[in-house]
This record gives sequence, C-alpha cells and structure tokens, in this order.
Amino acid sequence: MKLPSLNTQILIGCLLGVAGGFWLTAAGATPLAGNTLYGAKLIGNLFLDLLRMVLVPLVFSSIVVGVANLRAHDQMHRVWITTLVFFFSTMAIAVLIGFGAAHLFRPGEGLQLEMFAEATRNFQTRQMPLPDYIAQFLRGMFQNPFKALAQGEILAIVMIALFLGIALVIGGERYRNIRTLIAELQELCLMIVGWIMRLAPLGLAALLLQLVATQNADLLGSLGHFIVVVIGTTLFHGIVVLPLLLWLVTRKSPFAFFKGAREALVTAFVTSSSSATLPITLRCTEQHLHVKKDIANFVVPLGATVNMDGTALYEAAAALFVARLAGIELDIASQLIIFFVAMLGAIGAPGIPSVGMLSMVLVLESVGLPTAAIAILLPIDRILDTVRTAVNVEGDMVGSLIVQKLSEQPT
Repeated sequence: MKLPSLNTQILIGCLLGVAGGFWLTAAGATPLAGNTLYGAKLIGNLFLDLLRMVLVPLVFSSIVVGVANLRAHDQMHRVWITTLVFFFSTMAIAVLIGFGAAHLFRPGEGLQLEMFAEATRNFQTRQMPLPDYIAQFLRGMFQNPFKALAQGEILAIVMIALFLGIALVIGGERYRNIRTLIAELQELCLMIVGWIMRLAPLGLAALLLQLVATQNADLLGSLGHFIVVVIGTTLFHGIVVLPLLLWLVTRKSPFAFFKGAREALVTAFVTSSSSATLPITLRCTEQHLHVKKDIANFVVPLGATVNMDGTALYEAAAALFVARLAGIELDIASQLIIFFVAMLGAIGAPGIPSVGMLSMVLVLESVGLPTAAIAILLPIDRILDTVRTAVNVEGDMVGSLIVQKLSEQPT
C-alpha cells in the first residue's frame, strides 16, 4: 500500500499531537499522563537535535554553492552586480517591513509559554550603549572559522561561507575541485535531511502534544493574530512595495505587470515552490513581460534560489513572535543579527519544504530563541507559504525588468 505524501503525514502527526495534548489535559495529573509527556519530550528533543546536527554543514555548503554559482556569469558584471543589489535591497526592505509589523501589531504579546521556560532562563539580555552593541555584533560576525563551525556560531558561519563563495567566484576554474567538494557536501546534507524528515510527523506530534498539554487556548488566538499580520504584510510588500519600485525605475504599469505575470504567480501560489514554478516564470518573463532571454535566464533562476522577499519577511516577524511567546524582548543587537541571518540564510537554499523549516531553525538559533517553536510555526507554514512563494516569484520577475532597464543605461 502506498504511503501518503510527507506533507499529509505531517498534517496527520500534527492533528494527533493536538488531540493527544487535549486528552492529557482532560486526564489530569496521572502517572500515565506524566510518562506520556516525558516520552513526548524525549522524541521532540531528539527530532530537534537531529535538525541541529545537520544545520551547520547544510547552511555553510548551501551559501558557498549559491554564491559560487555566479562564476558562470562572470562576463556579465553589470548585470549580476545590479541583480544582487536589487535582491538584497528588496529582501532588506521585506525584513524591515516584517520587523515593523511585528512591533506595531505585537502578535504573541502577553502570552508566555511554559514550554519555553528553559530557553527564557538561558537567554541573557544585556543592556549596553550603542557602541557596545556594534562591537558585539562585529565580534559575532568575524570569528575563527574552525571555532565558529565547531560551536555552531550561526552568524559567523554565514559570513565565512559568504567570503568563501566570493573567493571561489574570483578564483574561477582554479578552485573547481573545492566547488565540487562543497557541492557534494550539500547533496549529502540534503540526503540526511531527507532521512530526518521521515521522523517529522512523529517529532512534530510529540512537540505539539507537549505544547497543547501545558498551554491554554489563548495560544490559538495569538496564532491567528500572527497569521493575519504575516499575510497582510507579505501582500503589502507584493502589491505595494515591489510594483512601486518597478514603476519608479521602469515606469511600467503595475496592472500591465500583473497581467503578464499572472500565470507564474498563480502557479507559485498553488505549488508553494519557486523551483517548480521556474519554467513558467521564465516563459512569463520573456514572452509576456518582454525581458531579453539572456537577462531572464540569469536573473530568474538565480532569484529562485537567492531572492526570497516573502521568506525573509516571514522569518523576521516569526522570530519576534517566538521571542514574545518565550517572554523575551529582543534587544537591538539580536534584531540586527536576525536582519542579516534572515537575508543571508536564503542564499543557495534548495527549494524543498524541509529546508524551509531548517531556515527557520537557523534564524531562531542565531539569537538563542527556542527551536521547539517550529512545533507552532510548521502547522501554519503551508498557509503562509502560498502567499510568500508568490511574492518570492514576483520579486524575481520585477528584478528582471529592473535589471534590464538599468543594464541598458549608459555608464
């Protein structure tokens, strides 16, 4: 008999976990309930530890490979520099919008989860003057690479990978063996992620069972508030910010753009995958939006891997949401770390759902927030993923038009 898809298994596991949590709440303080909670904690922690185990090598190899892949276009300096500036600029705007919405609407405020109590105790907030914040941030970015890799210093690992990827681009074919080695490391990490994801239904069921059994129903209202905030801000970025940038640079009507991009946006919304939508995105970009083939063939595939406006916005807002659930108010230095990790963590990330979860773990780990929060975020991820993937794909097509316009201008 054919097993259901992994997404279906995860959904079933989440439902069973929630049902088990309500059952334990109704059962009260019995030996069976205590033993069940203990077993769920062991399974949930094992699942999180497995994700953390593969996180560092996967993030390192993905960023290096993503940046190093630019080498194939080293004759198109103006095109790829303009493309990267656009991608990072729009992702920075998206992160700032996510932060702004999370601060303005404050989802999760006043609801401290007992499940995150240990993480709250371990989190050390420091009140420092601005110069000390900057010094702490820089020390976190630039460390001994072996120390950073061994101790899982996420921000330093991202920066090391970024520098190594740039060095491989500049070095060209002399270092093709290193590029091949790191690409194979990424493939091996993804294979291991596939094995770990077979445990995802059980692991998420265990985490949700703990959550529901130890928390009141106010969490559901707070979660609904968070969903509305994220979808609203993501749509704002896709309907207002990106079309406004397009009009300012190219004077192209947003209505004409959406008419030409409609097929790709609908496909992205339905599939929740930039990679799966890529052939349709290319066709819309070339045939309907009239972008030159060489520019579209560079910007769109690169954007499907690197340009993740919707994802960066979601991760920034989610980090502040989780911090509030843990009773933690993130300081400026922590928010600055999230700002960079949410953007740089998207570089080279393969377009598969399990890596999306690892990306969220990466952001939480970077500032010491509880990674068990993925038990809250993953069940709603499919709802949010539809909108943010459509915005990710929209950003690729807007980028193609802007890059074409700017690359045609005389220097």
